[in-house]
Amino acid sequence: LSEEMSTSDRADEEEGNAGDLRRQATSTHRRVADDDVAHLIDLIKGGGHKMAAGLTVATDNLETAMERLSELLEKQGAGDIGPKDLSKSIDINITATARLIGYVGPLLGQVGHAVFMDDPQAGKQFFGAYGATKAAQTALAKSWAAESQNTGPHVHIVTPNPMPTATRARFHPGEDRSPLASPTEEAARLISGLPI
Repeated sequence: LSEEMSTSDRADEEEGNAGDLRRQATSTHRRVADDDVAHLIDLIKGGGHKMAAGLTVATDNLETAMERLSELLEKQGAGDIGPKDLSKSIDINITATARLIGYVGPLLGQVGHAVFMDDPQAGKQFFGAYGATKAAQTALAKSWAAESQNTGPHVHIVTPNPMPTATRARFHPGEDRSPLASPTEEAARLISGLPI
């Protein structure tokens, strides 16, 4: 947070300082969208020594500020991906998929169907580890589909419309979720389009 919110002077409660904090917070080497930082800054007051910035959060804003801070920290650029985050994405999207293919393939046999959900985010801003590993997951599914075309099982890759999921909220914090597709309706749509 000190990287995002560092300030050289103690901020007071005057409204004029909120704009200064917003400009300082968005002028660091690691940019975050102005509206993202502005929402968090509205909940806190900067302060502390210029070499060790601090902040104060009102007790009634603490939970909201922590949620917002978590959302901001999730938005990692490609150069900010830590080994733990990268390993988690690899484990979930690549390693688990490879194991599941090996486990369920024999159970599905020649006539069974496997369905994979594509989420084409590779190469998009702040989707570094997620986008790269989802692309690898889809590549594994496409390889399995090609390999089992004549022998089964039938492998399908579908792309759902945006839905109000926890994963989407991680990458689109504060988004109006009302126009997003209902997961139940989206599942029905995707299933109805499969040649089963």
